[in-house]
Amino acid sequence: MLENLTDKLGSALRNLRGVGKLSEDNMADALKEVRQALLSADVHFKVAREFVAEVKARCVGQEVLKSVTPGQQVIKIIHDELAKLLGEGATELEDKKPLRIMMVGLHGSGKTTSSGKLARYLAKKRDYRPALIACDVYRPAAIDQLELLAKNEACTFYGDRREKDVVKIGKRGLDAAKQAEANLIIFDTAGRLQIDGDLIEEIKRLKTAVQPDEILLVADAALGQEAVNVAKHFHEAVQCTGIILTKLDGDARGGAALSMKTISNVPIKFMGTGEKPDEFDVFHPDRMASRILGMGDVVSLVEKAQETIDQDEAERMAEKMRKADFNLEDFLQQMQQVKKMGSLGSLVGMMPGMSGVEVGDEEEKKMARTEAIIRSMTIQERRAPRLLRGSRLKRIANGSGVQVRDVNALLKQFSQMQKMMKMMRGGKGRKMMKAMQSQMGSASGGLPSNLPGL
Repeated sequence: MLENLTDKLGSALRNLRGVGKLSEDNMADALKEVRQALLSADVHFKVAREFVAEVKARCVGQEVLKSVTPGQQVIKIIHDELAKLLGEGATELEDKKPLRIMMVGLHGSGKTTSSGKLARYLAKKRDYRPALIACDVYRPAAIDQLELLAKNEACTFYGDRREKDVVKIGKRGLDAAKQAEANLIIFDTAGRLQIDGDLIEEIKRLKTAVQPDEILLVADAALGQEAVNVAKHFHEAVQCTGIILTKLDGDARGGAALSMKTISNVPIKFMGTGEKPDEFDVFHPDRMASRILGMGDVVSLVEKAQETIDQDEAERMAEKMRKADFNLEDFLQQMQQVKKMGSLGSLVGMMPGMSGVEVGDEEEKKMARTEAIIRSMTIQERRAPRLLRGSRLKRIANGSGVQVRDVNALLKQFSQMQKMMKMMRGGKGRKMMKAMQSQMGSASGGLPSNLPGL
């Protein structure tokens, strides 16, 4: 997500970080590189120009705090301006029940998938009872897809494969949602390959009929400048209240996110970061600004850990580690906890200073391979790896689809980790553990960074 922009901005600002005094020359050079970085990331040229002008105006005559260098202060100013550009302030939906949301956008932007993700998110976070209404009468697969999503998320569903009048479907769907006592009604509308008069008229008629509280435009981040134009046109037609930016995981440039709020004047409220149902979150401008500048997103990482990691289990694991009583069965459970938080790539991207570290398919496969090896063992073997010899090793290798040497490599790495834990039991080790816990908190469960397979 936004890797190219992060790399180029990092390069542009690297020389500024350590300067003791700002001059017109070093500021001009750095801001020129910043502007080029924004343009190459597909940011709208007007947005890039205004951004640089605003940063320059704030830097001139700025009093430098004694606790930071001038270069660090410039980076703080750029961070604040990025957050403003991305849409500072509230990005929350209206706080009401029932809540009616109409999803609009072009064909292929991810409206139907986002409808299911939004229903799941609001049911989990705000205790809503969702209903999904299929208002796409042109793509039969859209109705089937939404019905399946509703079933998977235990939502009320309404669709009519014979009816072609979208307004009638919307009204009947609203009645069905009321009868089911749903207090969140999401209308998934049809899209087109491009904006046309028929599409706009249809969603205008549906808007009048169902009176939505929110109209969310689902925009594909990979479209770049075109996504910005789409947002502008839809907002002019139906007055969108927010944007869901999808496929951020597949677009390294990310300029659409930076241009969207300024050009369309519609805030980005949610973002889709992957294909899984839970890879969907509120869009926080300040956190995204930090990630763009390579500062990570520790707040989101901690929130994700608190949501997904069982506190009692984390404390139990931490105690086992302190006693050096950590076996392969415990390790498997730790892997399951980490997987709940999302892909390795998404987690690494939230860590400060790790934005340039690539976590590709190979790392994900390695983790899956490690899990397969441990799952091929009996519970007795997981608890006592010393039993693993000869025919047992062959059985585990065959069961997990790897070579015996791969099983041995895992066992060797795990043995080294156990030795390290025993060393940590001493006086110095306890001090180190206390220092680590005070920094990381209990939410992480004390997961060591050098665990096998990670």
